[in-house]
Amino acid sequence: MGAMAAAARLAVAGRRVTVYERTETHGGAVRRHERDGFGFDTGPGLLHLPAVWRDLFVKTGREPLEKCVETVQVEPAVRHVFADGTSVALPGGSRAGTVDALDAALGAGAGERWSDLLVRAREVWDATRRPLLEEPLTDAVDRAPLGRDPYPAPRRGLLRRRATTLTGVARAELRDPRLVALLESHALAHGLDPRRAPASAVVLAYLEQTFGTWYVRGGLRALADAVYERCRERGVEFRFGTAVSRVVVEDGRAVGVELADGTRVAADAVVCGTGDPRVCAGDAEAPGGPGRATGRLTVLLALRGRRPKGTAHRTVVHTAGPGGTTRTVTVLRPDDPTLVPDGEHESAVLSVVVPPHRAGARRPADRAEAMDWTAPEWAAVDWTAPGAAERCADAALAVADAAGLGLGGRLLWREVRTPVDTERETGAPGGAVPAPVLAGAGGAFLRAANRTPTAGLYRAGGWAHPGGGPAHAGMSGALVAGLIVEGDDWRGSR
Repeated sequence: MGAMAAAARLAVAGRRVTVYERTETHGGAVRRHERDGFGFDTGPGLLHLPAVWRDLFVKTGREPLEKCVETVQVEPAVRHVFADGTSVALPGGSRAGTVDALDAALGAGAGERWSDLLVRAREVWDATRRPLLEEPLTDAVDRAPLGRDPYPAPRRGLLRRRATTLTGVARAELRDPRLVALLESHALAHGLDPRRAPASAVVLAYLEQTFGTWYVRGGLRALADAVYERCRERGVEFRFGTAVSRVVVEDGRAVGVELADGTRVAADAVVCGTGDPRVCAGDAEAPGGPGRATGRLTVLLALRGRRPKGTAHRTVVHTAGPGGTTRTVTVLRPDDPTLVPDGEHESAVLSVVVPPHRAGARRPADRAEAMDWTAPEWAAVDWTAPGAAERCADAALAVADAAGLGLGGRLLWREVRTPVDTERETGAPGGAVPAPVLAGAGGAFLRAANRTPTAGLYRAGGWAHPGGGPAHAGMSGALVAGLIVEGDDWRGSR
């Protein structure tokens, strides 16, 4: 998605652009699986910060985004079911509504504590929005300021009590374990361990509540299709089934690419949009960020019976893990007739954070272990090992049904997708999924720079600044296009 965003903008600026894609389709991880009249997003299923893609369509053609795809704000934005059985549905884009919902579900004062936290989170957003999202990252940028955590600790008496991690912030300021789990779930949704993520990760909760959660009718794959068509309209050429083995560098400058069959293609500039660090010359930055890279296991459910009235589009089920940690299972149940064969069926997608794939690695012994991705021994799992994927899928479905979702009894069939599928489709080693960038932690949660030390070589996509997710990937494309068109000293639009 980031590479296509860059390609469309570069084509409008008069560049001749060719995209080389080793698979047979566009969109990277944003894909759709179809079977027996059912349709499923196999990558991200919801969109945050849709303004990123609105801007792309405004800047690259006459038809706005809304003419190309139908976007719908999800309401309620999310329903949380906590480990003690308490549940709360949170509205999108309404702070007062969120306060009222939390007070009603968790007790008086819960909403105010959450609201106070998001007031401080807004300070993080104001401090980091431009340097992290609107300005390119290059080797010339001083990263020291980005390594300092801007989260403003609340004052207690004459002192500020500063927590350095998201879990530390949650426990010190929210106190209620359900509110703690709510905040931590925003990190878990991106594959971040809240015990290691910096305090600035509170901005993830702020973004969702402030800008809302959006669904693209037909699934997020419809957005990928629209971006692809916009690229083609602007003259971008696509070569599918054409793998690039390496970027060709001569005298310190990228001068083209070498394809897997040995063919060399000359270029004035090369944009690397893959998560495979072996492709880009000099790109030694391993994906995954600090701690460990994580992947996603998704379970595609074809269900008999119509979608129950009042069903939330997204439900996050919290379950207790070892040592006071939290596990989450996210359940997406879109009210979208294009995804089912008729009105008497429903499609749903379960997703859980799991270790990445590594052939020969130890595999989980039982269903409980299958979801314990933060355990030190689970740096990787052999997801091709017999039973490994099915055990994790069984565990995720059991968690969902224990929360009252009642999916297992309606099951027609299911398909399980693991990091092996992600690796095959995106090239990311181990099928790891990138997270958005965060300030703090000495810069450990930053991504690879958009402009590399090699002249003429740039990076876009989730593994580049400003990180993963459809919105951030789209931003990376805009930043790379700006650098190529305006020059390497370009610092973003004012």
